[in-house]
Amino acid sequence: MKVVKINQPQQREACLARLCAEVYGHQAGIAPLATFAGVIGVLFKQDAARLLALVDDQSRPIALALLVSDEAGKSMSVVHMVSLDPDADDQVSEDAAKAKARGLNPALRLVAELALRAPIRVDVVSDADKARFAAAGIQRWLKGPGGLQVGLGPKHPSTGFKDLPRALTVDQKSVVANFKHDKALFEDYKRRFIRGLETFPTTL
Repeated sequence: MKVVKINQPQQREACLARLCAEVYGHQAGIAPLATFAGVIGVLFKQDAARLLALVDDQSRPIALALLVSDEAGKSMSVVHMVSLDPDADDQVSEDAAKAKARGLNPALRLVAELALRAPIRVDVVSDADKARFAAAGIQRWLKGPGGLQVGLGPKHPSTGFKDLPRALTVDQKSVVANFKHDKALFEDYKRRFIRGLETFPTTL
């Protein structure tokens, strides 16, 4: 398996559409489209987001993750991730078999690989999610308000909340408001979202 950064525009839109659909569910209303539009229209344009895939030995994508930069541009948050084939790591490699033995599905395996290479963070609110990410190599944890727990990868430079930059996000309410005022914009992103789902690449 290997990690692939998706740069080709059509592939990136297709993979982002698939990620949003999988994360939010296919019956989730406007949320998947709003995130899709916000990432493309704002974060990608500002070079503030990256879309990465974990591919198997046949270059088939088995996991996707969206990473978004912080305000200082020093680290990235794992905003969304999804396993595309939870059983794929049964057959691809010895490393994958070891990952599965540790309880890592393809999405967590992708996080584990990213944690070794980049200054990443994850935000969770449950002990179960904390345990999952801890198994993927996120070992430093900061307690925040409202039960928030922030996990920092080995390469993350922050030592505590005082020097933890604010993560950038998609303002879904603003995107939806723009959709309501600009029907053409809504239809364009809707068309691109559907086209992305229909043209999701079998290999990367």
